[in-house]
Amino acid sequence: MYQDIESAPRAELERIQRDRLRETVRHVYDSVDFYRDRLDDAGVSPADIETISDITTLPFTGKEHFESQYPDGLFAGSDEDLTRIQASSGTTGKQKLVAYTDDDLRVWREVMARSLAAAGIEPADTFQNAYGYGLFTGGLGFHDGVEELGATVVPTGGGNTALQLELLRDLDVDALGCTPSYCLYLAEAADERDIDVRGLPLSTVVIGAEPFTDPMRAEIEDALDVTAVDMYGLSELIGPGVAVECAEAQDGLHLWEDHFYPEIVDPETGEPLPEGERGELVLTSLTKEALPVLRYRTGDVTSLTYEACECGRTSARIENIRGRVDDLLIVRGVNVYASSIEEVLVEIDDVAPHYRIDLYRDGSLDTMELTVERHADADRSREALHDLIERRLTEILNVTVDDLSVVPSGEIDRQETGKVRRVFDHR
Repeated sequence: MYQDIESAPRAELERIQRDRLRETVRHVYDSVDFYRDRLDDAGVSPADIETISDITTLPFTGKEHFESQYPDGLFAGSDEDLTRIQASSGTTGKQKLVAYTDDDLRVWREVMARSLAAAGIEPADTFQNAYGYGLFTGGLGFHDGVEELGATVVPTGGGNTALQLELLRDLDVDALGCTPSYCLYLAEAADERDIDVRGLPLSTVVIGAEPFTDPMRAEIEDALDVTAVDMYGLSELIGPGVAVECAEAQDGLHLWEDHFYPEIVDPETGEPLPEGERGELVLTSLTKEALPVLRYRTGDVTSLTYEACECGRTSARIENIRGRVDDLLIVRGVNVYASSIEEVLVEIDDVAPHYRIDLYRDGSLDTMELTVERHADADRSREALHDLIERRLTEILNVTVDDLSVVPSGEIDRQETGKVRRVFDHR
């Protein structure tokens, strides 16, 4: 393990969490007008935080607060205390600006190096970083973490696929970091160029920044002949490096509880849910200086477990993110997540892992159109595949789409960089 804290007894973790939560609440009360007002309205003072369970008395923070306090209303301290400002990707609304002190950047490098080591990356490895640089936290987060670990980083950034493939081959790259959708795009591009990507030394890809299903992961691993390890993070808390799968088990993501305190709540009521039950992930930063965040409602749907992991790490684990609360589709009274539709699709051998959902409103009714790609080497005809998809969606999800199109492989637009967009809401 990269650090001893990864296997610390739960009693020690809980003591660290209690002490750091107290410090965080005091910090936000003294330094952020927004939080001082929110805590006063809730009737909570820093002195009231005696145990970690007192976290439930604190008010939630949501993306709407980042928007209302834009650009820097949630920052603690003055400009001279800040070392860096970055931003969220903006895929779910206006970009959220985030800030770091020197110590925040140190912590970020530490949790990223810890995460990469858990994912199986070693100091002797060469890591090609295909996450976007700039304001988006992915590129620089991975870059600094790889260097902190002592490995060699190749800072390709997003896009420029021909160069990505050339460097993977010429530099004997061991590990790659990119989104799941870009992994599949790379595999397709390699095939078009007659590059045997499965014969390269590449053995690990660290995927993140967008939800994916287990069958999609299997598709990536088969297409590239790699182990695909999931990493989770969000700019509002720090960036990538909040949680990661261990290479040994790949059974949920170890969340670094000494820096981020997790809760799972009911998305509608905000009430805490028991261990193992799926709901909305809520995170509190425990060590952030420039942008401390209390009970941030991430909008990500997952579950939490404290069961022991075979790798020996003792931190809580979250289930791979299955979608977002605000990605819930309600079509003619039926609730379904886009990720649930994907799970049905990718279980069908002849379907490629690319789809598009278009939502419309016809009078008072919501309608859904679904476009699905047929694998280039599919055995079933497009007509047979159309009937099978319709039947599976009805049987498994009780969903009937208004229009289903099965199109040839490659027809749905690809993205060379950034997060893939699969749901287009025209309502």
